[in-house]
Amino acid sequence: MATSLSMALRKSGNTPVAVWSRTLASAEQLGTLLGCAFTDELTSLPPADVVIISVVDSALRHVAAQVSACYPTALILHTAGSIPLSALREAGALRTGVFYPMQTMSKQNIVPFDDVTIFIESESDEDTAYLQSLASSLSSKVVYATSEQRCFLHVAAVFACNFPNALYCMVAQLLESKNLPFDSMLPLIDEAAKKVHRMHPLQAQTGPAKRGDINVMNSHKSMLPEELASIYEIMSNYIMKHNI
Repeated sequence: MATSLSMALRKSGNTPVAVWSRTLASAEQLGTLLGCAFTDELTSLPPADVVIISVVDSALRHVAAQVSACYPTALILHTAGSIPLSALREAGALRTGVFYPMQTMSKQNIVPFDDVTIFIESESDEDTAYLQSLASSLSSKVVYATSEQRCFLHVAAVFACNFPNALYCMVAQLLESKNLPFDSMLPLIDEAAKKVHRMHPLQAQTGPAKRGDINVMNSHKSMLPEELASIYEIMSNYIMKHNI
C-alpha cells in the first residue's frame, strides 16, 4: 500500500517530503524511488502538515501514538480497512482521517490509481474537504464512508480478492497433480472477471450448480480430495440455495 500510494501521490504532484519505515533498508528503497528523504527514526522526520500511516493493522495504534507525539498539529491519516477512525484519536491525534484505496497491492507491483475507488473519512468538514481534494487528484472515484461501512468494504474485499486467489491455488495444485498447466485457466479467469464489468454477478453465473445438474456435481466431488470436495459442496449448495 505505502509504495503504490506514495507513487500515485508523486504522480499527482503531491510527492511525500519524507518516508519513515521500521527498517532503514525499506525506508531507503521507497525514499530513493520517490526522490525524497528517508529514515528509520520518527523523531528525525522533517515538519509536515499531513502524515499518512500505512503499516500492518497490528502496528497501527502503536505507530499512531508515536506519530501524534511528533506531529501534534498535523492531519494524521491511516489507510487500513478494518481499523476505525477513532483509533487515531485514541492514540493521541487531534486531527484524524482515513484514506482507504480499494485495491490489492504489493511492494513488487505498483498499482495505478486512476480507476481505484478511494474511501475517505474525517472528523471535520475542513479536513474532509482536503481529503476529497487530495483523493480526487489521484482518482475520479472518491466516496465518503464511515468506519462501520469501511469494515464491511474490507470483509467484502476478502471475499472478492483473497478467497478467489486461494481457489486459484487449489486449482493450480489440482491441475499440476495431473500434469496439466494452470495457465490454461487464465482465459477463463480473465473472461469471468470481465463479465462482472458488463453485468450483475447474478447474471454472470454459469456451471453445473447453476443448472442444478446433480449428476455432474456428484461426479466432480468423487474425483476430488476430501477437503476440496467439501469446499465444492459448500459452494454448490450456496449457489443452488440462493438461486445464483
